[in-house]
Amino acid sequence: MATVYTQAGQNIIPDLIDGTSAVHLDATNGKIAWGTGAGTADVNDTTLFTEASEARVAVVASQPAADTNQWVATITADAGKTITNAGLFNSASGVTLFVKGDHAGQALLLGDKIQYTITLQQT
Repeated sequence: MATVYTQAGQNIIPDLIDGTSAVHLDATNGKIAWGTGAGTADVNDTTLFTEASEARVAVVASQPAADTNQWVATITADAGKTITNAGLFNSASGVTLFVKGDHAGQALLLGDKIQYTITLQQT
């Protein structure tokens, strides 16, 4: 299993710092999605393996330490499926995948939920 801070996510940080990007990873723009399919998360990934049909979910964003950001969201299955990965995006569709993680397949039934907590520490 792997969790990665993607290169695409890293590339946007200078734009956030200098103000050329107004899209922040806050409760308005930050979204978590999940996916199916097999693979290992890689720093060069720009998408989930196969993004599932549920809409990306708004996050609850926090900063638990000066150098740490955290995003939490719960996604509800719209049908039976096996979820294998999830990611943090800066929009409801397309755009940038900041953090991606893969995990052992979790078989879900209609209405089952998974809560994801994504933490990113800048060191």
